[in-house]
Amino acid sequence: MTSDTTQTDRVTAETGNLRELITNARFVLFDFDGPICRLFAGHTAEQVAKELVAWLEGQGLRGLLTEEERVHPDPMVVLYAVNRRHPHSDLVAELEERLTQQERKAVGSAMPTAYVDPLIRTWNAVGRRLAVATNNSPRTVGDYLTGRGLAGCFAPHVYGRTSDLDRLKPNPHCLNRALNAMGAAPSTALMIGDAPTDLRAAERAGVPFLGYARNEEKAEQLRDAGARHVVDSLLPVLRLVRDQA
Repeated sequence: MTSDTTQTDRVTAETGNLRELITNARFVLFDFDGPICRLFAGHTAEQVAKELVAWLEGQGLRGLLTEEERVHPDPMVVLYAVNRRHPHSDLVAELEERLTQQERKAVGSAMPTAYVDPLIRTWNAVGRRLAVATNNSPRTVGDYLTGRGLAGCFAPHVYGRTSDLDRLKPNPHCLNRALNAMGAAPSTALMIGDAPTDLRAAERAGVPFLGYARNEEKAEQLRDAGARHVVDSLLPVLRLVRDQA
């Protein structure tokens, strides 16, 4: 068997596996930042993290963070760090609200993921029930979906971050909320996410998982975490959904 034949067989098998995954899905749960858009494409996450750190320092709370946490480019690292030291406190609620406001500012410069808008509309048109299950604020998601004319495809099923950070993915809480609200059995649903935390949440909820990776680094992270199905474009997913119409 030649290498070309082997490659062809592998691609054919992957396409078949993806088709089965898509065909079986009656309910689709999307992560937000990644599969639907790059939220911080223009309003960088690193800048948001710096602003949260600066606010803490302005409150005389510099000592709450380690040096590594103070310079980390992910604002969620700052939020998690404060929550570990002051769980369920007013301070965490205030910091979470400040992060939400920064996310909402980022919506105006967010970059839609290629092919996701027609994918969402087509899936909705063929009768699939859609939800967002995310660690971002539901208000951020609502702003973005409304701006893209997509809110009606999901309404009212947007489940996101609250000040109870222990319930963020990899905890399956937001997935379970979506499943319960839609009356969906986990085996009839599909989670589309771009991070190992999405995969872990899907596994714990009993939901099949499709990884989306915009670059090879993301793909390796998902595969190393155990993801069986990973795509670098939503175009093949869109084509398979269109075949169902």
